[in-house]
Amino acid sequence: MNDSEFNTLADLALTRIENGLESSGADLDFAMVSAGVFEIEFADGSKIIVNRHGAAQELWVAARSGGFHYRWDGQNWRDTRDGTDLMATLAKLVSAQAGEPVQLN
Repeated sequence: MNDSEFNTLADLALTRIENGLESSGADLDFAMVSAGVFEIEFADGSKIIVNRHGAAQELWVAARSGGFHYRWDGQNWRDTRDGTDLMATLAKLVSAQAGEPVQLN
């Protein structure tokens, strides 16, 4: 995949995350803070950061529970260690930090 394709897929994923959070109704703030960097802030002041890493062609997630790297497999963003789906894992991470169930569709 070339850089343009990666950036397009990464931007689509970040938009999907943003739309999912908007629909969730959870008590949190979120915004694209710079090109390719999406920040989710919780009531307790903690944050989850999702950003694209062009050199590795990965999406990186930094959460209270740790850091995660996701690579496009042709259909989904998959964790480079255990193969889990980005959206499913992010929903669990956001739910844990928010203290309420959050679905990301």
